[in-house]
Amino acid sequence: MKNREKIYPARNLRRKLRGAAALLASALLFLSGCSSRISAPEEDDMRTPVDENLIVVGVSQLGSESVWRTANTASIQEVFTKEKGYFLIFDNARQKQENQIKALRSFISQEVDYIIFSPLMEEGWDTVLQEAKDAGIPVILIDRMVDVEDPSLYSTWIGSDFEKEGTEAGRILEKCLEGQGRQEEDINIVVLKGTEGSSPTIGRTEGFGQIVALHENWKILEQADGEFTTAKAREEMSRLLTKYEDIDVLISQNDDMTFGALDALRAAGRSPESGDDIIILSFDGTRKALELVESGVIYADLECNPQQGEYLEEVIQKLEAGQEIERIYYVPEKIFTRDNVSRYIEDRTY
Repeated sequence: MKNREKIYPARNLRRKLRGAAALLASALLFLSGCSSRISAPEEDDMRTPVDENLIVVGVSQLGSESVWRTANTASIQEVFTKEKGYFLIFDNARQKQENQIKALRSFISQEVDYIIFSPLMEEGWDTVLQEAKDAGIPVILIDRMVDVEDPSLYSTWIGSDFEKEGTEAGRILEKCLEGQGRQEEDINIVVLKGTEGSSPTIGRTEGFGQIVALHENWKILEQADGEFTTAKAREEMSRLLTKYEDIDVLISQNDDMTFGALDALRAAGRSPESGDDIIILSFDGTRKALELVESGVIYADLECNPQQGEYLEEVIQKLEAGQEIERIYYVPEKIFTRDNVSRYIEDRTY
């Protein structure tokens, strides 16, 4: 086993100094009350004393735009607790890359042991990740990937195989049309895409596009940006229904957008409840969506597993022990159809 003191000497030294830093802060506060010549530190400079035995983890979550994201956040917060030996510093970037960069720099200045973050988009991270590397802080990516010149700027990535998800959606559509005897018909498709430049959007779009390219009779009428939100998807789907008279298939790149699209369909007099009016394929696997699969409103839902906290902890424990880790970890996922969905709904927690 490798000596972790040699692997991360700066990080281990910081741990040894945490207790002394906390005592120093207490001493300054005491002295500030005894002498008018000594001032207490400014509020912004005050730091919460951290037990030197705890592993300090800084997490930048990109936002809370969906049920999936809320579940993902919960899985992280449930794992990194003081009872389990961690001190968690959590930041919600509220869908803004500049907020994430600010949070990462704050983690670096606080000398955390590990940085975990789900990047809003893939580009624009080289500088801040170089700063983390220079500080000797391992960076673990979750859910979404970064596009950087130097791949050593992050230690590993944990998440879904988004391109595979998109490909599987295409294969499911093939089987659906074959079952309906429509494999030779012209098929008009609209796609509600997620946040532009994000890993799920890129992967699912590319994967589904590979299957579309195999079918000359499949036509993507338009790919609209639904931003992974219900409200934006409702708006975009309303526009698409006005613009195109004949839409056979909706590919919605997450469940929250699917819910918005269903609102728009009903408002336009379409009947997705019939199961015949429009074929809907969705991604995420939330409980509400699975119920719609069971009732036939959604033809199939491809799971994107948000329960990633346990995998994050496993990686950190390996790093703590000086063990080698993989560059990529794919979380296990399922495909839900009317044939199998009923056995999963009851146990769904999100």
